[in-house]
Amino acid sequence: MTPEEFLRQSGLSFADPSLLRRALTHRSYLNENPEAVEDNERLEFLGDAALDFVTAGWLYNRYPEMDEGALTRLRSALVRTEQLAEFAGDIGLGEALLLGRGEVAMGGRERPAILCATFEALIGAMYLDSSIETVIEFMKPRLAESAKKILESETLIDARSVLQMWAQGELGVTPKYETIDAFGPDHAREFIVEVRVGENVIARGQGRSKQEAAQRAATEALRNVHPNEIWGR
Repeated sequence: MTPEEFLRQSGLSFADPSLLRRALTHRSYLNENPEAVEDNERLEFLGDAALDFVTAGWLYNRYPEMDEGALTRLRSALVRTEQLAEFAGDIGLGEALLLGRGEVAMGGRERPAILCATFEALIGAMYLDSSIETVIEFMKPRLAESAKKILESETLIDARSVLQMWAQGELGVTPKYETIDAFGPDHAREFIVEVRVGENVIARGQGRSKQEAAQRAATEALRNVHPNEIWGR
């Protein structure tokens, strides 16, 4: 697929087509085609920074009450190599890559690291060709869809964080935890915590500390919200 065909297929537009060509140029192509001016590594550097900024801003506005730790974890999930490679695959970026023959033979068009780097370079090229607003509009639907999937299945985010992101994203409220009971001797105290979303109690959890009981309440709530997912953490 030529860069021009990629533009038609993806629906993107570039005032300066040379920026797009540079974004699609892997260093292996440059090695075999000395007439090519530059590979995409500098654009990759720029796009990486732009993606971090755009994703952080989108999360900040989308989840206004989310704490810094949860924001950081979700941002990391949204810009990890596998996720960016998936974005690249969705727009057919691999087929448009300018690769050396050896890299093509080794399956370079499907390698997540190359797809991720090229997607970052594309973002860098979009920023230089137009503006950060263009990048934001391009990324918004992709971030929204991927964040939803991450909230439902991301194993690196703890249950309380996932429940908070779900409640804020879907209902615009923050879960509230309340210790409703404590029993047992001092050396083996047990606590029961309930979690509310709005006015509704959606789950309870029991543990040897208030934090453990709250985590179990969040886990149980997620089982109720997403019954087909496995929540055991």
